[in-house]
Order: sequence, then structure tokens, then C-alpha cells
Amino acid sequence: MPRRQTRRGDDDIEAVQARIRGAGLRCTAARLAVMQYLMSATGPLTHAEVSEAVGPSKGFDRATIYRNLTELTEAGLVSRVELGDHVWRFELKRPGHAHAKGEDHPHFLCTSCGEVSCLDDVDIAITPKPGHSPAAGRSKSGRGTATKGARQSRAIRSVQEVLLKGQCGKCGDE
Repeated sequence: MPRRQTRRGDDDIEAVQARIRGAGLRCTAARLAVMQYLMSATGPLTHAEVSEAVGPSKGFDRATIYRNLTELTEAGLVSRVELGDHVWRFELKRPGHAHAKGEDHPHFLCTSCGEVSCLDDVDIAITPKPGHSPAAGRSKSGRGTATKGARQSRAIRSVQEVLLKGQCGKCGDE
């Protein structure tokens, strides 16, 4: 299993304790350890990755780690994403970032090493091809109109998640 990159400087214990308590949760040793580890991550982590990193060093079992990830998610401190591989990943909602406000952001999945990265600094827009209207093929009722040989174009109301796949810089250099 690949090791995730981590950030430094985001692990002020008092600030983490205040965030946990501010969400209406007790600040237990397990919650504190999980939050500190998520704060050091550069992308969403699986339950297994968090358990492997936090469990043995602090003496927490996998069930305790999962329960705390779930409770932190329900309290709005952590978001849970599934990136098409049927594995839940957890990431800290960081103040000032788009996903802290409930907005989604794109992720990048390396198809070689499996590392997942947040693309907070990338803006993705879905626009129709030149010469195509997003409402083309729609009747006034909003239902598509079928014409022989013509493709129906369906307007996209909203996008919940964007996942880009490819090779990361480390794997692409090999």
C-alpha cells in the first residue's frame, strides 16, 4: 500500500481540540489522533490507511478508527468520498477550502501507484462543444425531442464529483 504525502504545520493540538469540541464532540485520544493524521494528509485516505498509521502507534483497533472517522464525518469535520472503486476515503474539511463549505472539488487518481490527490487549485467547467447548445434537442416541457438521426443533448444541472485518472508525476517519470 503506498504511503501518502503529508503536510507539516497543521497539527496544533489546541486547534484540533477546539475544532472537535466546536463540532459538539468529546475530544478523545482516538479522535485527536485521527484528526491530526487527516490534517497531515495531502489527499483522501482509506480507513485501512488511517488504521495502519494511527492504530499500532496509539493502540487503537480498526473498529475504533472507523467509528471515529464516521463520527467526525457526521459532525461535519471530515468528508467521505468514493472514487469509483467502491472504497470510502476520508479527508479533513479545511477552513478556507472549497470542500470545507460543502462544495465538492476534483480528485486525481494515479492508475499506477493508486495515490489520490486533491485538486483544490483546479477549476473544472463543463461546457458544450462550439456550435452546440446545452438545450438543443429539448422541448419546452424539458423532455428531449427525438428526430431521426439526431443525437439528443441533455443539459447538465449539476456535477457532484469529478475524478481525473492518469499517471502522477512520480510514476510518469519512471
